[in-house]
Amino acid sequence: MSRMQLARPCVGASRGLHPAAVRKTQPSCFLFTGRKFATVSEQNSATRTTRRLRAADIAARLRSEKEKTTEKPKVPGSPVQRRVTELKQFTQQLQSVHPNVFAKALSNSLIYQDQHLIAINKPYGVPVYNSGDVRNSIAESLPVLAKILSGMQGGSQLHLCYSLEKDATGVLLLAKTEEAYERVQSLIKSRQMESKYMVVTVGVPVPSEGMVDIPIIEKEVLGPQSHFKMGLSPLYRLSEEGNGLTRVRAHRQAQGAVTQYRVLDSSASCSLVELQPFTGVKHQLRVHMALALGCPILGDHKYANWNKLAPQKLPEGVLRRLDLEQSKTRYLPLHLHARQIILPGFKGQGDLNVSCPLPKYFIMTLKRLQIPLPEKL
Repeated sequence: MSRMQLARPCVGASRGLHPAAVRKTQPSCFLFTGRKFATVSEQNSATRTTRRLRAADIAARLRSEKEKTTEKPKVPGSPVQRRVTELKQFTQQLQSVHPNVFAKALSNSLIYQDQHLIAINKPYGVPVYNSGDVRNSIAESLPVLAKILSGMQGGSQLHLCYSLEKDATGVLLLAKTEEAYERVQSLIKSRQMESKYMVVTVGVPVPSEGMVDIPIIEKEVLGPQSHFKMGLSPLYRLSEEGNGLTRVRAHRQAQGAVTQYRVLDSSASCSLVELQPFTGVKHQLRVHMALALGCPILGDHKYANWNKLAPQKLPEGVLRRLDLEQSKTRYLPLHLHARQIILPGFKGQGDLNVSCPLPKYFIMTLKRLQIPLPEKL
């Protein structure tokens, strides 16, 4: 039997319709061995439509999956928490940008410049030196920062005169020459350079002003979370009779530490304190305030508790003023600000006095605690 004899007419023909009517009402097709075939033009049209639909569907599905999998950061409710969240986001951005962009951001924080020195307002959360997985630090950015501030002149350089803690803010002094750097170092060693800090403390120091002269030593804190902290290594202890002090032998690894303090104002069990360190021991101001005076700095989660690593616990009155829950105190930043640097008779000139305004979160905290800023800082 021939192949033409196997072919069957279209469905319309089997119903007795005229062939012309079949051509008008149905697309041309043949049923061959039970399978349907479309014309070439119809196949191309259907393929293009399918491809367009598939591309649109895939794009829509990908967008939907991305929205589901991307977790939006939870923004804390109180103004203090929102402000600290912004600070953390800004810090993370500075660590993710290119080093050149980081150096440019530092140049925008310039607060003083002459032929020998420059001073920048160190941002919150920015490390001075590299440590761990830190990508951008002030020390690493000095070559690029020097070029930016000198108008891209070759041979420009900057030297760090001292360091500030990662979570501290304020005046950071940089020298343009080796000679200027050595001069500043000489003033620091001879204790002629004055540096004044502003801190908010939990508690009010008694007496309201004085001098803390207690050496500091690094100690290991044993427990479920063993860790190291800087602690006090006093030279005196109570006598056995309890009516006087007895001098003890100084520990060989202890470092002498002297801090002058003055309470500027206080309210709601907190105070605004001016600190002037005469030595530069690691964490000196935090240790003297927390362990010697019993008034830890607000946001100092490390030294607020000696035996454990936990967020700082605040009195109920302070929490109400700050509109903060106890479980959210981890949002509080360290309220430690390098307010002023004074260099006496630098390079044959008068005293060099560089000051730096308080950061916004610091001012907001003072307002909520109802602690007024002094007229003259």
